[in-house]
Amino acid sequence: MVELKPVEGDVYLWKYLPSIPAAALFLVLFAVATGVLCWRLIRTRTWFCIPFAIGGILQVGGYGVRIYCHWHTDEIPAFAVQSSFIILAPVFYAASIYMVLRRLICSIKGERFSIVPAKWLTWIFVAGDVIALSIQGNAVGLTFKESTQKIGEWIITAGLIVQILIFGFFIIVCSIFHARMNKDVSENPRSGPHLTIPWRAGLKMLYACSALIMVRSVFRVIEYVMGVDAYLLANEWPWYIFDAVLMLATQVIFVVWFPDQFRPEEIVLKSEGDSEDGHTLVEVERRGFDNC
Repeated sequence: MVELKPVEGDVYLWKYLPSIPAAALFLVLFAVATGVLCWRLIRTRTWFCIPFAIGGILQVGGYGVRIYCHWHTDEIPAFAVQSSFIILAPVFYAASIYMVLRRLICSIKGERFSIVPAKWLTWIFVAGDVIALSIQGNAVGLTFKESTQKIGEWIITAGLIVQILIFGFFIIVCSIFHARMNKDVSENPRSGPHLTIPWRAGLKMLYACSALIMVRSVFRVIEYVMGVDAYLLANEWPWYIFDAVLMLATQVIFVVWFPDQFRPEEIVLKSEGDSEDGHTLVEVERRGFDNC
């Protein structure tokens, strides 16, 4: 009969036996969602979505290892891998979400409506994302030893708070841009790239994904603040409701409202002339993302 095993003495990594059906279900669901995402990514060449796909792959790997842990609750490496993968996956989601906003703004030529210069948007938010990733990633290992467990939990909590603050600022930037853009569209309703680009749907997607990741991060903060012996960490169902379900919903929303229409580039006529056979030759310059 399978039972919880201590690492040493009476120290347990798990407070419960990981559920195989639950982990297997979300492994399959994340695998499907990630597979569809990768297909759309490759088909549309939206390479800036690669970090989001990496997050999905981490989820699949994390729940796969979680199944393994059902029979090996005393193995620190396996516990570390599943915990790290699932905790850090949303940080990769966030990286792509930040890039989407820049491309959306540049696609509809709305740079003047953003409180953060468009060319700095990705760098500022991704830098904050990397900081949150580093804090959480470096602290995970500290939670596996009783002597450093409390320190590790507080450091992870700090990393999650950093992530929440970054997302909060990101939502403020989106909201201000949204309000200013709406005002401009109401004043100039019949002209501009906003007529052909679904920027409002894109912003709704960003709001939805950001809100889900924020709720998940707040849950994680509460979880670690309450401690390893508290209800949230001693029971498995909160993990699936406030992490797995929310992050799967984030992936589904991102895939359904895929940001492949936000391509900040334009074709500019450089020169025009006639060829020897009488056909007109046109030389064009493709101004891409770097000009935004």
